[in-house]
Amino acid sequence: MHSTTSMNTEMPHSTAIDFKYTARAWVVTLTASLFFFYEFIQLNLFNAINGDLMQAFHLNALQLGQLASMYFYANALCLFPAGMLLDRYSARKILLFAMTLATVGTFLFGFADTLKTAAIGRFIVGIGAAFCFLSCIRVASRWFPPHKMALATGVIVTMAMLGGLVAQTPLAFLSHWLGWRNAILIDGILGIVLGLIIFLFLEDRPPGRQNDAIADKVQLKKLGFWQAIRLVLFNKYNWFGGLYTSLLNLPVFLLGALWGIEYLVQVHHITAVQASYATTCFFLGVIVGSPSFGWFSDYIGRRVMPMIVGAILSAIVLSILLFISHFSLSQLIFLFFLIGFVTSSQVLSYPAIAELNPIILTGTAISIESMIIMISGAIIQPFFGWLIELRGDHAIVDGVHHYAASDFLRALIVLPIACVMGLFIALFIKETYCKSQA
Repeated sequence: MHSTTSMNTEMPHSTAIDFKYTARAWVVTLTASLFFFYEFIQLNLFNAINGDLMQAFHLNALQLGQLASMYFYANALCLFPAGMLLDRYSARKILLFAMTLATVGTFLFGFADTLKTAAIGRFIVGIGAAFCFLSCIRVASRWFPPHKMALATGVIVTMAMLGGLVAQTPLAFLSHWLGWRNAILIDGILGIVLGLIIFLFLEDRPPGRQNDAIADKVQLKKLGFWQAIRLVLFNKYNWFGGLYTSLLNLPVFLLGALWGIEYLVQVHHITAVQASYATTCFFLGVIVGSPSFGWFSDYIGRRVMPMIVGAILSAIVLSILLFISHFSLSQLIFLFFLIGFVTSSQVLSYPAIAELNPIILTGTAISIESMIIMISGAIIQPFFGWLIELRGDHAIVDGVHHYAASDFLRALIVLPIACVMGLFIALFIKETYCKSQA
């Protein structure tokens, strides 16, 4: 991630690293992260209610994947513009607008009586989601120095995974008690509450640094719009980082967001609630792993080495899940926790990209990575459904399609393969030694 220009030889006022590592910085960053928390509920809620959705809208696996992918299509379309906007305008105002969009889309999805309306609701949620992670990173980069960004990124991702966790067992119970529609409407009310908290506590910049916004605009104007885009698009490390993260992130999209519960129910013959314990622990693994990898990376002063180790371990653990057929419930829960932990090495690509690009282009650079991730989600979920449906002869019980273990194995084999690919891509990413290279 990184092209340089003569402007990078002088540290502008906005990039001088004199931020104070204070509790206030964490409060602001965690407040921004509430939006990421909320969006990860939206991203992963299908896992708890996909059976209900299949019944309500008469869907098979491929159609369910297509509905889920509406979120990713919108997200991928809007991510690059979102990055450019966040580099140029108030992150607070943009985040509040995006949070409003996500909440409106959630209500529309909950009230939907046709598949088309449900798809539109998911699309609107996806538009709002395009801003969630980018805005958190943009805010954090203004409150923390580079050598603390991996830890800050890990904590931001942890907040998101807490949202993914809420979308598992808690949402499954809520849906069981109140019905999936009422559960989604409660989710929409949560969006209103979190939006109010963000309105009250989020600040764009540390006290005394508000004039930096003017300095950033001057520098961006001096650099030029098209030159800024060129620097980001032609920086090969942005693309390598995006590919690495998208490959290591596939378990989130497949096991956490959509198919984890059905896989455990239909292949390992446990109940949906028991399966939700395992998918919940998958997110607990990411919650523990993200700050752990972030802290370790900051501690040793390396980004790439921990990314390589994470990819190797991820391929091994996922292969164990797929090729050993008999596990107890406790073993499955531990294995899902472990998958979440080792794949969380993906968080290190974000500070690496930030360090390999000019700091004033952080949002645009990170948007490239996020766009690749969302495109992978838009492709992999329908593709996974197609792989499961490939045999063509499936039983339908109470409106829900049932698949054989061989169907899931054929589809899930993409996960360890993706991790091996991620390992090789990590070898081509430039080591930053936790310092800005731009």
